[in-house]
Amino acid sequence: MHLSTIMVKKKKNPSRVAKLHKQMEYDMLKLFEETGNKELNYKQVCSKLGISDQFTRTLVQDMLDDLAERGDLQLTDNGKYRRKASIAYAEGKVDMLGSGNAFVIVEGMDDIFVHASKVNSAMHNDRVKVFLYGKKKGNHVEGEIVEVLERARTEFVGTLEVSAKYAFLIPDSNNVNTDIFVPLKDLNGGKSGDKAVVRINQWPEKSKNPVGEVIRVLGRKGENETEIHAILAEYGFPIEFPKHVEAEAAKIPFEIPASEIKNRKDFRGVTTFTIDPVDAKDFDDALSISMLKNGRWEIGVHIADVSFYVPEGSVLDKEAYDRATSVYLVDRVVPMLPEKLSNGVCSLRPNEDKLCYSAVFEMDDDCHIHAQWFGRTVIHSIRRFTYEEAQKVIETGKGDLAEEIGVFHRLATHMRKHRFASGALRVEQSEVKFKLDNKGKPYDVYFKESKEANWLIEEFMLLANKKVAAFVGKKDEKQKDVKTFVYRIHDQPNDTKLKELKRFVSTFGYKIDLNNPKTISASLNKMLNDIKGKPEADMIENLTIRSMAKAIYSTENIGHYGLAFDYYTHFTSPIRRYPDVMVHRLLERYLNGGKSVNAKDYEIKCRHSSDMEKKAADAERSSVKYKQVEYLEERVGEEFDGVITGVTEWGIYVEIIENKCEGMVRLRSMDDDFYVFDEKNYTVHGKKYGKTYRLGDKVRILVKAANVEKRQIDFEMI
Repeated sequence: MHLSTIMVKKKKNPSRVAKLHKQMEYDMLKLFEETGNKELNYKQVCSKLGISDQFTRTLVQDMLDDLAERGDLQLTDNGKYRRKASIAYAEGKVDMLGSGNAFVIVEGMDDIFVHASKVNSAMHNDRVKVFLYGKKKGNHVEGEIVEVLERARTEFVGTLEVSAKYAFLIPDSNNVNTDIFVPLKDLNGGKSGDKAVVRINQWPEKSKNPVGEVIRVLGRKGENETEIHAILAEYGFPIEFPKHVEAEAAKIPFEIPASEIKNRKDFRGVTTFTIDPVDAKDFDDALSISMLKNGRWEIGVHIADVSFYVPEGSVLDKEAYDRATSVYLVDRVVPMLPEKLSNGVCSLRPNEDKLCYSAVFEMDDDCHIHAQWFGRTVIHSIRRFTYEEAQKVIETGKGDLAEEIGVFHRLATHMRKHRFASGALRVEQSEVKFKLDNKGKPYDVYFKESKEANWLIEEFMLLANKKVAAFVGKKDEKQKDVKTFVYRIHDQPNDTKLKELKRFVSTFGYKIDLNNPKTISASLNKMLNDIKGKPEADMIENLTIRSMAKAIYSTENIGHYGLAFDYYTHFTSPIRRYPDVMVHRLLERYLNGGKSVNAKDYEIKCRHSSDMEKKAADAERSSVKYKQVEYLEERVGEEFDGVITGVTEWGIYVEIIENKCEGMVRLRSMDDDFYVFDEKNYTVHGKKYGKTYRLGDKVRILVKAANVEKRQIDFEMI
């Protein structure tokens, strides 16, 4: 019985109402326990309890406030609720620090500080049981790890040190605070100075070091192939495909069966083209355009039909799911699918018939959509543009398909303006790129910036993603339940982090209005626009991104805050992202009248995809850092202008303006004064002479050292 019904009967049977009210409180508290004490707002509570009418939803909000006042729940800074912890033990994930200390991250609680002496055998990202002490370390409750519940990993990458009687692996990662003992019999050909992968087999009780065996020798440290393979191994990405997977891919023919073409909408006679980076080989998406008799445009967003070639549950599918994403390192792509598929059969190469899954829109010049269609198609791209070629056509109005590209450009510009006016965030960062010699060594650094050609593709991919998500996710009058789907979600920013960002940017004279939730994004966009061209721009953009929640995949749709979309998914890159393959399969299933799939199964797949996406991003950043260190290795002793991007108790981070290489000036190397860290004001200042260094300051530095093995750059302040 809904609370709205209860309240109607309140006067007739007050005791029954009180009992039902208590039952509702119990259901709410139980919900928080069953969801692992996740933070939930009142809308999420209503959704999970099946409450949809506005009257009852308002009552739920009042009851949550009552429970918070009573002390059963805690109201967090971002307007959500969580169950108060009243236990001596908690379970969470270890975040290991370089010092050997750690934090245990427990969902719904503040992070728990663990001193290095109390970490025991736990390692970074392990799931552990932690005992909570009554005392605090700064702002954090202190604890001791008493049990490792689940190891995050057992294989580690590092450099071997071999002596006459024993050997150790010195891990590359700063988050691993112990060396791994390797018996000589388990070196498997590894020599001192080799990079290797070691698997931990045991951790003897009361022993400081775990014991492992070498399972793969990567090569000599410092060599390009060795270091790149070490990065991939560090984040759990395979270097090559298993032979049985390659063999399965080799069986797939390039020729499209005539019977398959008959079952699809044929777009081969419609003007179709692709726009991609100059070095791209995996063409996921193509655009088509034609003028309809009513004067409107028929716009086709055509996406490679990977699901046709990769049946669910097949050898290729299992390998693609495990990888979940392609990894884009500085000097190579590690694809999700074998090259036969990623660069060949599935890739929408010009002058070839290709199978696609398409989103087709009837659109007028004001970007109003009058009709839409989703389904399987066959296309024939007549031109492959690079972004630079398409940009030239936009700027000059001349060249191949100039009229068609001009129409797309006008429509994309209109959609982009509308998106930002609706509250989408405008964060645009330049990408660091390297020119490499034939040995993989960087000899030049440049920046890749998005222009109109990039925005053109972006807007139409966003349109397809948004409309596909809304098509499945929006519940109409005929539907009893919303079908399970894979969404790309982005939660609202954390209120505490936004306040911290506001305080920080105010030191530079910028303002953010946090008073009205509806205008926060507009205020952030104004601030981001104001900082353009300023020395502090990159740093503030990075801090703004960090203040935001991370976009993830989920079956529970909460919308996408950064894009200001109520419904959003990833439909447009199935060659390089596994969630897009899932979306294609689910869309096909529901178009054919199929029943909803199991939400729990797909939530597990979403979580795996989100985890692998983060690992891929970390691997990409590691490869960029490696090349930056290599680049500066040849420039030790040279001076550069830089901007302070971070201050800590042990040093000042500086980013070189001309190449975006970041290094550290260690406080102990600054011998002109005794410098101390002021966390509150983001500064480092000298005790004797009062010289102050703050975030955003321009400084002159000298490259003191560049350590390729540790991927570490040391600067000296001039």
